[in-house]
Parts: sequence; structure tokens; C-alpha cells
Amino acid sequence: MLFQLYLFSQSPFAFAESALHPTILIAVVAFLAATIVLAETLSRLMPSDPELTRKIVHVGSGNVILLAWWFGIPAWIGIAASAIAGAMALLSYVVPLLPSINSVGRKSFGTFFYALSMGVLVAWFWPLDRPQFAAIGILVMAWGDGMAAIVGSRFGQHQYRVLGSTKSWEGSLAMATASFIATSLVLLSVQGTLWQTWAIALAVAALATVLEAVSQLGIDNLTVPLGSAAFSFCLSQWWLS
Repeated sequence: MLFQLYLFSQSPFAFAESALHPTILIAVVAFLAATIVLAETLSRLMPSDPELTRKIVHVGSGNVILLAWWFGIPAWIGIAASAIAGAMALLSYVVPLLPSINSVGRKSFGTFFYALSMGVLVAWFWPLDRPQFAAIGILVMAWGDGMAAIVGSRFGQHQYRVLGSTKSWEGSLAMATASFIATSLVLLSVQGTLWQTWAIALAVAALATVLEAVSQLGIDNLTVPLGSAAFSFCLSQWWLS
């Protein structure tokens, strides 16, 4: 992710309209396809660990927001892609199209909510010319929740319960750390090393961790990205206006 943000900071497309070349769309589709193929391959090689393969898709697909931002992909394409992904997610609950995504042994609509949140954030922040906040929301969800699940399932020795769900302090710490890093890197690429950068990143990390802990049935894939994006946007408007 750090390398991708570095590339963005060097990109001639940053904060400007760009002509959408077919090669760009091919690159984005190829990136997503490679992520899914990798996850499907691992799901067959490691059938006893479906959570890991699902999180590979979770993290990998979230990074596509950086490509959309970097290349200046129009909002309508992002929204349409979100709608298609959401429809495929709903269909996959009935027909096992992508078993690596919906094979963790629990009933939720997390994958659908994830796709929905991407579309909502693109529709919200692209017209405002503030794509960095959409990126914050998606990357906090992708990396924060992804690391929380992986760390929690492997190293979660200290558990706690909230609203009937069992969480681990190790997983929550991973969520907070990854969220802070993701938010900091995005804001650093836009506004530099202002004190507000670190304050906003810390506040977003705290909120995202709470939202992830209290959300049920995959709704965190909606509450975390929308909440993180909205909170970072409001704080930026307040502290930087």
C-alpha cells in the first residue's frame, strides 16, 4: 500500500481529470482477477483456513480504490462496478460462484455491504473532488478489518465480548494500527506532515475499531468504511478550513 501511495504522489493524473484509456480499465480488471484467482487457488490448497483466503480478496479488492484515484477513473464506472460486484455477491450466496469469498461458516452479507460501500463512497466523494476520503474509508476497511481477522484468529489469546460477539484485544489492536497507518499514508500524500494528519488518523483509527467491534452480521463492511470516510472528512473540514 505504501508503494501504491508513492506512485500516486508521482502520478500526473493526481487531482486532475484524465482521459480514460482502455489500458487503464484492463489493468484494474486484471488486478481484481489476479486477486480472486489467487484466493480461489489458496482456498483449494488450504481448505481448512477459509478466513485467510477470504481476507486476501478483502484486502486486495480494497486496494483498487487507489487505482481508481490515481488514474482518475470516472465516478460512474466506480458506481457501476460496485453494482455489478454487489449483484455477484448476492448471487454467490445462492450459487457458489466464488467459494473463497463466502465460505467462512457464518451467515452474513458482508461481501455485498463491502461492494455497496465502495459505490456509495465513490458517488459521495468523487463529485466533491475529495477522493482521498473515499480511499480512507475503503482502505481502513480493507487493511484494518483484514488484519484484525487474521491476527485475531491466529494470535487472539485475550478475548472480550460485545453485543454477543467474541472479539480479541489482539485483533482490535491490529485493526487500530492498520487503520491509523492507512489513514496517515493517505493524508500524508495529500496534506503532508501537519499535526492534523496525525490527529485525524488517530481519531479515525479509534472510531473504526469501535465500529468493527460492535457491528454484527457483516454490517461492519458498511459502517466502518462509511463512518471512517465521513469522520475524516468532517474533521478535515473543521480543522483545515
